[in-house]
Amino acid sequence: MIRLKSFLTLFLISAILVSCDTNDGTKIEVPSSYEFTRNGETTVSFSGQTTRIQMGHELLPAMLDFDNSTKELLLQMYRNQTESGGDVDPFESAELNAATKNIKGKVAASVDYFSNNTAVSAVIKNQFETWISGQIEEVFPNRNTLAAEGQPGQIADGSSTRYVNGKGFEYNQLVGKSLIGALMTDQMLNNYVSVSVLDAGTNREDNNDGTLAESSNYTNMEHKWDEAYGYLFGTSANPANPLATLGDDDDFLNKYLARVDNDEDFAGIAQETFDAFALGRAAIVEGQYDVRDKQADIIRENISTVIAVRAVYYLQSGKNAIDQTTPDYGAAFHDLSEAYGFIYSLQFTRVPGSDSPYLTKTDVEGFLAELEEGNGLWDVTPETLDNMSAEIAAQFNFTVEEAAN
Repeated sequence: MIRLKSFLTLFLISAILVSCDTNDGTKIEVPSSYEFTRNGETTVSFSGQTTRIQMGHELLPAMLDFDNSTKELLLQMYRNQTESGGDVDPFESAELNAATKNIKGKVAASVDYFSNNTAVSAVIKNQFETWISGQIEEVFPNRNTLAAEGQPGQIADGSSTRYVNGKGFEYNQLVGKSLIGALMTDQMLNNYVSVSVLDAGTNREDNNDGTLAESSNYTNMEHKWDEAYGYLFGTSANPANPLATLGDDDDFLNKYLARVDNDEDFAGIAQETFDAFALGRAAIVEGQYDVRDKQADIIRENISTVIAVRAVYYLQSGKNAIDQTTPDYGAAFHDLSEAYGFIYSLQFTRVPGSDSPYLTKTDVEGFLAELEEGNGLWDVTPETLDNMSAEIAAQFNFTVEEAAN
Protein backbone atom coordinates (compact mmCIF):
# COMPACT_ATOMS: atom_id res chain seq x y z
CA MET A 1 0.00 0.00 0.00
CA ILE A 2 1.33 3.42 -0.84
CA ARG A 3 0.14 6.82 0.46
CA LEU A 4 2.27 9.07 2.65
CA LYS A 5 4.04 6.25 4.34
CA SER A 6 5.49 5.23 1.03
CA PHE A 7 7.94 8.10 0.75
CA LEU A 8 10.44 5.73 2.30
CA THR A 9 9.39 3.04 -0.15
CA LEU A 10 9.85 5.47 -3.03
CA PHE A 11 13.37 6.26 -1.87
CA LEU A 12 14.20 2.60 -1.76
CA ILE A 13 12.69 1.94 -5.17
CA SER A 14 14.57 4.89 -6.63
CA ALA A 15 17.72 3.23 -5.45
CA ILE A 16 16.93 -0.13 -6.99
CA LEU A 17 16.22 1.47 -10.34
CA VAL A 18 19.96 1.19 -10.79
CA SER A 19 20.24 -2.36 -9.54
CA CYS A 20 18.48 -4.78 -7.21
CA ASP A 21 20.12 -7.47 -5.14
CA THR A 22 17.92 -10.53 -4.76
CA ASN A 23 17.88 -13.02 -1.91
CA ASP A 24 20.31 -15.31 -3.73
CA GLY A 25 22.74 -12.47 -4.38
CA THR A 26 21.82 -11.97 -8.03
CA LYS A 27 21.91 -8.35 -9.12
CA ILE A 28 19.01 -7.14 -11.29
CA GLU A 29 19.75 -4.13 -13.44
CA VAL A 30 16.58 -2.07 -13.79
CA PRO A 31 16.31 0.66 -16.43
CA SER A 32 14.86 4.00 -15.40
CA SER A 33 12.60 3.83 -18.49
CA TYR A 34 10.51 0.90 -19.70
CA GLU A 35 12.94 -0.11 -22.45
CA PHE A 36 14.15 -3.67 -22.94
CA THR A 37 16.10 -4.94 -25.93
CA ARG A 38 17.55 -8.11 -27.38
CA ASN A 39 20.15 -8.06 -30.15
CA GLY A 40 19.70 -4.30 -30.39
CA GLU A 41 15.95 -4.41 -30.97
CA THR A 42 13.09 -3.80 -28.59
CA THR A 43 11.42 -6.73 -26.91
CA VAL A 44 8.46 -4.67 -25.67
CA SER A 45 5.12 -5.06 -27.45
CA PHE A 46 1.53 -4.23 -26.40
CA SER A 47 -0.18 -3.12 -29.61
CA GLY A 48 -3.38 -5.06 -28.88
CA GLN A 49 -3.90 -3.17 -25.63
CA THR A 50 -3.32 0.18 -27.34
CA THR A 51 -5.87 -0.76 -29.99
CA ARG A 52 -8.59 -1.61 -27.45
CA ILE A 53 -8.03 1.62 -25.52
CA GLN A 54 -8.33 3.56 -28.79
CA MET A 55 -11.55 1.71 -29.63
CA GLY A 56 -12.94 2.77 -26.26
CA HIS A 57 -11.95 6.35 -27.05
CA GLU A 58 -14.14 6.27 -30.14
CA LEU A 59 -17.04 4.45 -28.48
CA LEU A 60 -17.62 6.83 -25.56
CA PRO A 61 -18.11 10.11 -27.49
CA ALA A 62 -20.19 8.22 -30.06
CA MET A 63 -22.67 7.47 -27.27
CA LEU A 64 -23.45 11.21 -27.21
CA ASP A 65 -23.48 11.76 -30.97
CA PHE A 66 -27.24 12.22 -31.31
CA ASP A 67 -27.07 13.04 -35.01
CA ASN A 68 -25.06 10.10 -36.27
CA SER A 69 -25.00 7.19 -33.84
CA THR A 70 -27.34 4.22 -34.01
CA LYS A 71 -27.73 1.20 -31.80
CA GLU A 72 -26.22 -0.97 -34.52
CA LEU A 73 -23.18 1.31 -34.88
CA LEU A 74 -22.46 1.50 -31.14
CA LEU A 75 -22.77 -2.25 -30.68
CA GLN A 76 -20.48 -2.80 -33.64
CA MET A 77 -17.92 -0.50 -32.03
CA TYR A 78 -18.11 -2.62 -28.87
CA ARG A 79 -17.88 -5.91 -30.78
CA ASN A 80 -15.92 -4.82 -33.88
CA GLN A 81 -18.15 -7.20 -35.77
CA THR A 82 -21.81 -7.78 -36.54
CA GLU A 83 -24.00 -9.74 -34.16
CA SER A 84 -23.42 -12.80 -36.34
CA GLY A 85 -19.66 -12.28 -36.51
CA GLY A 86 -19.40 -10.48 -39.83
CA ASP A 87 -16.80 -7.87 -40.66
CA VAL A 88 -17.62 -4.22 -39.98
CA ASP A 89 -15.99 -0.78 -40.22
CA PRO A 90 -17.59 1.15 -37.36
CA PHE A 91 -14.63 3.38 -36.44
CA GLU A 92 -13.43 6.64 -37.91
CA SER A 93 -9.90 5.29 -37.76
CA ALA A 94 -9.04 3.06 -40.69
CA GLU A 95 -6.42 1.39 -38.52
CA LEU A 96 -9.04 0.40 -35.97
CA ASN A 97 -11.37 -0.87 -38.68
CA ALA A 98 -8.56 -3.06 -40.00
CA ALA A 99 -7.80 -4.46 -36.54
CA THR A 100 -8.87 -7.95 -35.55
CA LYS A 101 -9.13 -6.91 -31.88
CA ASN A 102 -12.31 -5.87 -30.12
CA ILE A 103 -13.41 -4.63 -26.71
CA LYS A 104 -16.08 -7.21 -25.92
CA GLY A 105 -13.83 -10.23 -26.25
CA LYS A 106 -11.58 -9.07 -23.41
CA VAL A 107 -14.33 -7.90 -21.03
CA ALA A 108 -14.48 -10.16 -17.96
CA ALA A 109 -12.12 -12.54 -19.70
CA SER A 110 -9.20 -13.09 -17.30
CA VAL A 111 -7.87 -16.58 -16.70
CA ASP A 112 -7.99 -16.32 -12.91
CA TYR A 113 -11.54 -14.99 -12.52
CA PHE A 114 -13.43 -16.20 -15.58
CA SER A 115 -11.81 -19.23 -17.27
CA ASN A 116 -14.03 -21.45 -15.11
CA ASN A 117 -16.86 -18.94 -14.88
CA THR A 118 -17.93 -18.32 -18.45
CA ALA A 119 -21.60 -17.83 -17.55
CA VAL A 120 -20.78 -14.82 -15.36
CA SER A 121 -18.39 -13.55 -18.01
CA ALA A 122 -21.22 -13.63 -20.56
CA VAL A 123 -23.55 -11.75 -18.22
CA ILE A 124 -20.96 -9.00 -17.74
CA LYS A 125 -20.17 -8.75 -21.45
CA ASN A 126 -23.89 -8.43 -22.19
CA GLN A 127 -24.38 -5.81 -19.45
CA PHE A 128 -22.38 -3.36 -21.54
CA GLU A 129 -24.63 -4.05 -24.53
CA THR A 130 -27.67 -3.39 -22.35
CA TRP A 131 -26.28 0.01 -21.30
CA ILE A 132 -25.36 0.87 -24.91
CA SER A 133 -28.83 -0.11 -26.11
CA GLY A 134 -30.44 1.91 -23.30
CA GLN A 135 -28.65 5.02 -24.49
CA ILE A 136 -30.22 4.69 -27.94
CA GLU A 137 -33.66 3.45 -26.89
CA GLU A 138 -34.27 5.57 -23.78
CA VAL A 139 -32.02 8.64 -23.85
CA PHE A 140 -31.72 9.50 -27.56
CA PRO A 141 -35.52 9.94 -28.14
CA ASN A 142 -35.71 12.23 -25.09
CA ARG A 143 -32.61 14.33 -25.54
CA ASN A 144 -34.69 17.55 -25.69
CA THR A 145 -36.94 16.59 -22.76
CA LEU A 146 -36.23 17.73 -19.23
CA ALA A 147 -35.33 14.72 -17.08
CA ALA A 148 -37.59 13.88 -14.15
CA GLU A 149 -38.35 10.91 -11.93
CA GLY A 150 -39.02 8.06 -14.34
CA GLN A 151 -38.41 10.35 -17.33
CA PRO A 152 -35.20 10.09 -19.35
CA GLY A 153 -33.86 13.32 -20.75
CA GLN A 154 -31.44 16.17 -20.19
CA ILE A 155 -30.47 17.89 -16.97
CA ALA A 156 -28.22 20.92 -16.41
CA ASP A 157 -24.89 20.56 -14.62
CA GLY A 158 -23.46 24.07 -14.47
CA SER A 159 -22.60 24.99 -18.03
CA SER A 160 -22.82 21.35 -19.13
CA THR A 161 -25.83 19.27 -20.10
CA ARG A 162 -26.08 15.69 -18.90
CA TYR A 163 -28.29 13.05 -20.54
CA VAL A 164 -29.75 10.53 -18.13
CA ASN A 165 -32.19 7.64 -18.01
CA GLY A 166 -35.36 7.58 -15.89
CA LYS A 167 -33.36 6.81 -12.74
CA GLY A 168 -30.82 9.61 -13.30
CA PHE A 169 -27.92 7.51 -14.61
CA GLU A 170 -25.72 8.51 -17.56
CA TYR A 171 -25.24 5.35 -19.61
CA ASN A 172 -22.05 6.69 -21.19
CA GLN A 173 -20.50 7.06 -17.74
CA LEU A 174 -21.61 3.56 -16.72
CA VAL A 175 -19.91 2.13 -19.81
CA GLY A 176 -16.72 4.20 -19.53
CA LYS A 177 -16.04 3.74 -15.84
CA SER A 178 -17.08 0.09 -15.78
CA LEU A 179 -14.71 -0.73 -18.64
CA ILE A 180 -11.86 0.43 -16.39
CA GLY A 181 -12.62 -2.56 -14.20
CA ALA A 182 -14.05 -5.14 -16.58
CA LEU A 183 -11.43 -4.62 -19.30
CA MET A 184 -8.26 -2.88 -18.10
CA THR A 185 -8.13 -3.96 -14.46
CA ASP A 186 -9.30 -7.52 -15.01
CA GLN A 187 -6.82 -8.08 -17.82
CA MET A 188 -3.94 -6.52 -15.87
CA LEU A 189 -4.43 -7.93 -12.39
CA ASN A 190 -6.14 -11.25 -13.00
CA ASN A 191 -4.60 -12.25 -16.28
CA TYR A 192 -1.30 -10.81 -17.49
CA VAL A 193 0.56 -10.44 -14.17
CA SER A 194 -0.89 -13.71 -12.92
CA VAL A 195 1.36 -16.70 -12.34
CA SER A 196 -1.19 -18.85 -14.14
CA VAL A 197 -0.61 -16.82 -17.31
CA LEU A 198 3.06 -15.86 -16.94
CA ASP A 199 4.10 -19.46 -16.20
CA ALA A 200 1.56 -21.17 -18.47
CA GLY A 201 2.75 -24.18 -20.46
CA THR A 202 6.49 -24.02 -21.03
CA ASN A 203 6.74 -20.25 -20.50
CA ARG A 204 9.12 -20.46 -17.53
CA GLU A 205 11.39 -23.02 -19.20
CA ASP A 206 11.33 -21.01 -22.44
CA ASN A 207 12.12 -17.80 -20.60
CA ASN A 208 15.03 -19.45 -18.79
CA ASP A 209 16.36 -20.77 -22.08
CA GLY A 210 15.77 -17.58 -24.04
CA THR A 211 13.37 -19.33 -26.39
CA LEU A 212 11.41 -16.66 -28.25
CA ALA A 213 7.75 -16.67 -29.23
CA GLU A 214 7.17 -17.44 -32.90
CA SER A 215 8.22 -14.61 -35.24
CA SER A 216 8.95 -12.36 -32.25
CA ASN A 217 11.87 -10.85 -30.37
CA TYR A 218 10.37 -11.58 -26.93
CA THR A 219 9.64 -14.60 -24.82
CA ASN A 220 6.02 -15.37 -24.04
CA MET A 221 6.52 -14.38 -20.42
CA GLU A 222 8.05 -11.02 -21.34
CA HIS A 223 5.14 -10.34 -23.67
CA LYS A 224 2.45 -11.18 -21.12
CA TRP A 225 3.97 -8.75 -18.63
CA ASP A 226 4.17 -6.05 -21.32
CA GLU A 227 0.51 -6.57 -22.17
CA ALA A 228 -0.41 -5.71 -18.59
CA TYR A 229 1.73 -2.57 -18.89
CA GLY A 230 -0.09 -1.70 -22.12
CA TYR A 231 -3.50 -1.48 -20.46
CA LEU A 232 -2.13 1.34 -18.28
CA PHE A 233 0.41 3.09 -20.49
CA GLY A 234 -0.41 1.81 -24.01
CA THR A 235 -1.54 5.17 -25.41
CA SER A 236 1.11 7.27 -23.67
CA ALA A 237 2.91 9.89 -25.72
CA ASN A 238 6.13 8.15 -24.71
CA PRO A 239 5.32 4.66 -23.41
CA ALA A 240 8.89 4.15 -22.17
CA ASN A 241 8.54 7.21 -19.88
CA PRO A 242 4.78 7.50 -19.44
CA LEU A 243 4.56 9.50 -16.22
CA ALA A 244 5.42 12.81 -17.90
CA THR A 245 2.00 12.89 -19.58
CA LEU A 246 0.10 10.71 -17.13
CA GLY A 247 -3.60 11.55 -17.13
CA ASP A 248 -3.55 13.07 -20.60
CA ASP A 249 -3.10 9.83 -22.51
CA ASP A 250 -6.45 8.09 -22.11
CA ASP A 251 -9.82 8.47 -20.41
CA PHE A 252 -9.59 5.16 -18.63
CA LEU A 253 -7.14 3.83 -16.05
CA ASN A 254 -4.28 6.14 -17.04
CA LYS A 255 -6.44 9.20 -16.32
CA TYR A 256 -7.55 8.03 -12.91
CA LEU A 257 -4.14 6.87 -11.76
CA ALA A 258 -3.13 10.49 -12.34
CA ARG A 259 -6.16 11.83 -10.44
CA VAL A 260 -5.35 9.69 -7.41
CA ASP A 261 -1.63 10.46 -7.63
CA ASN A 262 -2.47 14.18 -7.57
CA ASP A 263 -4.22 13.74 -4.20
CA GLU A 264 -1.55 14.39 -1.55
CA ASP A 265 -2.88 11.49 0.51
CA PHE A 266 -1.87 9.12 -2.29
CA ALA A 267 1.06 10.99 -3.86
CA GLY A 268 3.64 8.64 -5.31
CA ILE A 269 1.29 5.84 -6.27
CA ALA A 270 1.95 6.38 -9.99
CA GLN A 271 5.73 6.26 -9.64
CA GLU A 272 5.53 3.18 -7.43
CA THR A 273 3.31 1.43 -9.96
CA PHE A 274 5.64 2.28 -12.85
CA ASP A 275 8.65 1.15 -10.83
CA ALA A 276 6.97 -2.16 -10.07
CA PHE A 277 6.33 -2.74 -13.75
CA ALA A 278 9.96 -1.93 -14.62
CA LEU A 279 11.47 -4.08 -11.87
CA GLY A 280 9.09 -6.95 -12.60
CA ARG A 281 10.05 -6.88 -16.28
CA ALA A 282 13.76 -6.76 -15.44
CA ALA A 283 13.27 -9.68 -13.05
CA ILE A 284 11.73 -11.71 -15.87
CA VAL A 285 14.79 -11.04 -18.01
CA GLU A 286 16.96 -12.31 -15.14
CA GLY A 287 14.69 -15.26 -14.35
CA GLN A 288 14.03 -13.95 -10.83
CA TYR A 289 10.40 -14.98 -10.47
CA ASP A 290 9.99 -14.25 -6.76
CA VAL A 291 10.93 -10.63 -7.46
CA ARG A 292 8.52 -10.59 -10.41
CA ASP A 293 5.64 -11.83 -8.29
CA LYS A 294 6.30 -9.29 -5.53
CA GLN A 295 6.00 -6.52 -8.13
CA ALA A 296 2.75 -8.04 -9.38
CA ASP A 297 1.35 -7.73 -5.86
CA ILE A 298 2.35 -4.05 -5.70
CA ILE A 299 0.59 -3.45 -9.01
CA ARG A 300 -2.52 -5.29 -7.79
CA GLU A 301 -2.73 -3.29 -4.59
CA ASN A 302 -2.14 0.08 -6.23
CA ILE A 303 -4.54 -0.35 -9.16
CA SER A 304 -7.23 -1.75 -6.86
CA THR A 305 -6.75 1.26 -4.58
CA VAL A 306 -7.15 3.69 -7.48
CA ILE A 307 -10.56 2.22 -8.30
CA ALA A 308 -11.73 2.27 -4.69
CA VAL A 309 -10.53 5.84 -4.08
CA ARG A 310 -12.39 7.12 -7.12
CA ALA A 311 -15.56 5.23 -6.16
CA VAL A 312 -15.55 6.90 -2.74
CA TYR A 313 -14.54 10.27 -4.21
CA TYR A 314 -17.53 10.35 -6.56
CA LEU A 315 -19.94 9.04 -3.91
CA GLN A 316 -18.91 11.91 -1.66
CA SER A 317 -19.04 14.47 -4.48
CA GLY A 318 -22.54 13.31 -5.35
CA LYS A 319 -23.58 13.44 -1.72
CA ASN A 320 -22.38 17.02 -1.38
CA ALA A 321 -24.38 18.06 -4.45
CA ILE A 322 -27.56 16.50 -3.06
CA ASP A 323 -27.12 17.47 0.57
CA GLN A 324 -28.07 21.14 0.30
CA THR A 325 -31.23 23.24 0.51
CA THR A 326 -31.62 23.18 -3.27
CA PRO A 327 -30.01 19.96 -4.48
CA ASP A 328 -27.86 20.20 -7.60
CA TYR A 329 -29.22 17.08 -9.25
CA GLY A 330 -27.29 17.57 -12.51
CA ALA A 331 -23.91 17.60 -10.76
CA ALA A 332 -24.98 14.82 -8.40
CA PHE A 333 -26.20 12.50 -11.16
CA HIS A 334 -23.00 12.98 -13.13
CA ASP A 335 -20.82 12.20 -10.11
CA LEU A 336 -22.95 9.26 -9.01
CA SER A 337 -22.97 7.78 -12.51
CA GLU A 338 -19.18 7.81 -12.36
CA ALA A 339 -19.34 6.30 -8.87
CA TYR A 340 -21.61 3.55 -10.19
CA GLY A 341 -18.99 2.58 -12.79
CA PHE A 342 -16.12 2.56 -10.31
CA ILE A 343 -18.19 0.49 -7.86
CA TYR A 344 -18.97 -1.95 -10.69
CA SER A 345 -15.21 -2.12 -11.32
CA LEU A 346 -14.45 -3.16 -7.73
CA GLN A 347 -15.40 -6.78 -8.47
CA PHE A 348 -12.32 -6.99 -10.75
CA THR A 349 -9.82 -5.80 -8.13
CA ARG A 350 -7.37 -8.20 -6.49
CA VAL A 351 -6.15 -8.53 -2.92
CA PRO A 352 -2.37 -9.18 -3.13
CA GLY A 353 -1.42 -12.73 -2.29
CA SER A 354 -4.94 -13.99 -2.79
CA ASP A 355 -7.32 -15.12 -5.51
CA SER A 356 -10.05 -12.70 -4.43
CA PRO A 357 -11.24 -9.16 -5.12
CA TYR A 358 -11.46 -6.60 -2.33
CA LEU A 359 -15.24 -6.62 -2.80
CA THR A 360 -17.09 -9.55 -4.33
CA LYS A 361 -19.58 -9.46 -7.16
CA THR A 362 -22.32 -9.95 -4.58
CA ASP A 363 -21.04 -6.99 -2.54
CA VAL A 364 -20.95 -4.83 -5.65
CA GLU A 365 -24.44 -5.85 -6.74
CA GLY A 366 -25.72 -4.93 -3.29
CA PHE A 367 -24.30 -1.40 -3.55
CA LEU A 368 -25.63 -0.92 -7.07
CA ALA A 369 -29.09 -2.16 -6.07
CA GLU A 370 -29.18 0.53 -3.37
CA LEU A 371 -28.40 3.20 -5.96
CA GLU A 372 -31.03 1.86 -8.37
CA GLU A 373 -33.79 1.32 -5.81
CA GLY A 374 -37.11 3.11 -6.41
CA ASN A 375 -36.53 6.17 -8.56
CA GLY A 376 -32.79 5.60 -8.44
CA LEU A 377 -30.63 8.68 -7.97
CA TRP A 378 -33.71 10.89 -7.54
CA ASP A 379 -34.36 9.06 -4.26
CA VAL A 380 -30.86 8.32 -2.95
CA THR A 381 -30.02 9.89 0.42
CA PRO A 382 -26.76 11.35 1.80
CA GLU A 383 -26.87 8.70 4.54
CA THR A 384 -26.90 5.91 1.97
CA LEU A 385 -23.92 7.43 0.14
CA ASP A 386 -21.98 7.91 3.39
CA ASN A 387 -22.60 4.34 4.49
CA MET A 388 -21.56 3.00 1.10
CA SER A 389 -18.38 5.09 1.14
CA ALA A 390 -17.43 3.83 4.59
CA GLU A 391 -18.02 0.19 3.64
CA ILE A 392 -15.78 0.49 0.59
CA ALA A 393 -12.99 2.39 2.36
CA ALA A 394 -13.01 -0.16 5.19
CA GLN A 395 -11.75 -2.81 2.76
CA PHE A 396 -8.71 -0.68 1.91
CA ASN A 397 -6.01 1.23 3.75
CA PHE A 398 -7.53 4.71 3.44
CA THR A 399 -10.32 6.76 4.98
CA VAL A 400 -13.38 8.33 3.36
CA GLU A 401 -11.96 11.76 4.16
CA GLU A 402 -8.66 10.99 2.40
CA ALA A 403 -10.45 9.82 -0.74
CA ALA A 404 -12.99 12.64 -0.79
CA ASN A 405 -10.66 15.64 -0.79
